[in-house]
Amino acid sequence: MTQKTLNIALFGASGGIGSRIAAEAARRGHRVTALSRRAGVSEGNITAKTADLFDAASVAAALQGQDVAASAYGPGGGDATQVPKAVRALVDGARAAGVRRLLVVGGAGSLEVAPGTQLVDTEGFPDAYKPQALAHREALGYLRGVSDLDWTFFAPAALIAPGERTGTFRTGTGKLISDAEGNSRISTEDYAIAFVDAIEQGQFVREIATVAY
Repeated sequence: MTQKTLNIALFGASGGIGSRIAAEAARRGHRVTALSRRAGVSEGNITAKTADLFDAASVAAALQGQDVAASAYGPGGGDATQVPKAVRALVDGARAAGVRRLLVVGGAGSLEVAPGTQLVDTEGFPDAYKPQALAHREALGYLRGVSDLDWTFFAPAALIAPGERTGTFRTGTGKLISDAEGNSRISTEDYAIAFVDAIEQGQFVREIATVAY
C-alpha cells in the first residue's frame, strides 16, 4: 500500500528534536511546513514560514490546508509554564482550522515507572528538569480533556540525545520503557522515526506514547 503524501505543519522545527522530525517526514515524501516566530530556510519538502504558537489565531492561519498539526516546542532553559500555554493555543488553532490530527512532543516525566507513580515524582528525578516535566504533565492533563481531536502526547525515553538512525526500538503507551540494565534511552533520530510512524499509521490516538531501546 502506497503511503499518502501528507501536509504536516510542525512548530518548533528548528530545535534538536523538531529538525529531525521535519527531516524524517520530508525524506518519506511528506510536505512539511516548518513554523516558528522567525522563518528558517526552506529546502526540498520543507517550507519555512512564520507563526506564533502562543496565538490561536496565528496557529489557525498556519494550519490552513494541513493534514496534521505537530509541535516539538520546548522552552529550553526558559519559562516552562509556556508549554501548556502552547498546547492550548495549538488545540484551539487546530479546531479553528479543522485539523483533527495533532501530535505533541511530550516529556518522559509523565510516564509511569510503577502503578500510579510517574517518573517526575520519583526521588532521583533531577531538580533541574522538574519544572519542564511538571509543565509537560499539565499539558498532558489538558489534552486528556480534549475529545474532539485525535491527539497524541509522544514522550521520549528518559534520555534522548543525537545519535544513530537505527530504526530498531520499542514503542508503548503510558509506561517508561527501559532495557535489561534499567536504562531508558533513545536517539533523536529514532524518536523522529517513531513520531512520523505514528503520523502515518494513525497510532496512539488520545494516548501518551513513548519509544525507547
